[in-house]
Amino acid sequence: MATVTVWNENQHERATGPANAMYPDGIHTTLAEMLVSYGHTVRTATLEDPDHGLTEQVLAETDVLLWWGDIAHDAVSDAVANRVEQAVRDGMGFIPLHSSHESKPFELLMGTTGALRWREEGEREHVWIVEASHPITDGLPDKFELERAEIYGKGFDLPIPDSLVTVSWCDDGTVFPSGCCYHRGAGRIFYFQPGHETFPVYHRPVVQRLLHNAVAWAAPSEADRPSVEQL
Repeated sequence: MATVTVWNENQHERATGPANAMYPDGIHTTLAEMLVSYGHTVRTATLEDPDHGLTEQVLAETDVLLWWGDIAHDAVSDAVANRVEQAVRDGMGFIPLHSSHESKPFELLMGTTGALRWREEGEREHVWIVEASHPITDGLPDKFELERAEIYGKGFDLPIPDSLVTVSWCDDGTVFPSGCCYHRGAGRIFYFQPGHETFPVYHRPVVQRLLHNAVAWAAPSEADRPSVEQL
């Protein structure tokens, strides 16, 4: 099992409203408790922590970093974003979730803006597995539905993924590459689109199993990270 840090800007959930009702202790706590149930060692960090909770020591001790951000991308310091980028290139796994497509570390790693179109109406999202042999899809059904989701689509400014694991579509025909794998340096990256602060996506067992699989896939082996001698 992996040593995981779950990072969350933790802004929506702190205010009284639907996000707080859905994730009263923050999305990071829901994700952390789920990953602990799978046997991973987990710490959490948020935007308000010193250094956003992502010091050089924390990153050095992290096999995989999950990242959730939405309305406070610009509040993340450039120094921390650069630190995360370098840690990924050195072998740390990175899993940006949902609206983290425009987070600073992900933009640095992709070399693009991550811009896209979206609508937040609680529509149904159909998630299809398109690479059944990939480790991230282990134990998952061929497809699953999310009854309420924020829909992304059209003009997604990301590079073509090294592997496309899932594709989503909604009832109006919108199609989106929702599970994308990338390699940067020695690091593995998995972007997963489904997930929103007011919808119960991260409470769904099928999504939890997928994220556990993604952590296991993204975690570095001893051969992935350079040794002190190699540096």
